Amino acid sequence: MKNVFTSTYINDVMERNKVLKDASIMDDLLDIISSSIGSLSNPTKLANTFMSEKNIKISQLTVSNYLDYFIDAFLIEKAGRYDVKGREYISSPYKYYFSDIGLRNVRLNFRQNEQSHIMENVIYNELRMRGLNVDVGVVEYNYKDENKKTIRKNLEIDFIINRGSNRYYIQSALNVDTKEKQVQETESLRRIGDSFKKVVIVRNNIVPGFDDDGILYIGVEDFLLDETAPDL
Repeated sequence: MKNVFTSTYINDVMERNKVLKDASIMDDLLDIISSSIGSLSNPTKLANTFMSEKNIKISQLTVSNYLDYFIDAFLIEKAGRYDVKGREYISSPYKYYFSDIGLRNVRLNFRQNEQSHIMENVIYNELRMRGLNVDVGVVEYNYKDENKKTIRKNLEIDFIINRGSNRYYIQSALNVDTKEKQVQETESLRRIGDSFKKVVIVRNNIVPGFDDDGILYIGVEDFLLDETAPDL
């Protein structure tokens, strides 16, 4: 099936952009992206991966161009990163998601089926299908360690949705079955400090409800089947 993927998609991308000589590099790049959906990356990091893992020297510009080719072919999408406290976009890194998670799985011959990453990609795709612009977020806060030294920490927010005057912060979590896990998955949401809606989407079917911090918990099935959930 991977061969079909290559002949159908990769060859088309190469022919359209006249980069037939770089078939193996484009092939390897798509494998790397397939293996790291939902991870922060950028052309520089990807070029370094080629050098460290494959001993291939490739420029940052070439990687950036190839990523753009994949985006233009609707194979992947790039989500920008937004600093909530600084109220500005961060130029790099980004997150890349497959437009069709099935194609990603085919690409990897159905290996690396990490449920957390796949679920995050599925939620991203659903939000995009609803016509929403989706960013990934970061919230920064400072705390003092045991030596009274100020430590700066960045916490990730999976998705930020802006719709009109409303904003939604969304976390994708396989489960929040324990208090420790719940605290871990919601720390970034609790550090935001505004009144916009905050949502945690979990894998299991649960009765939607709010915790003491006003964070909504909803199962991924309910989220996918109800286009109004959670008021998006």
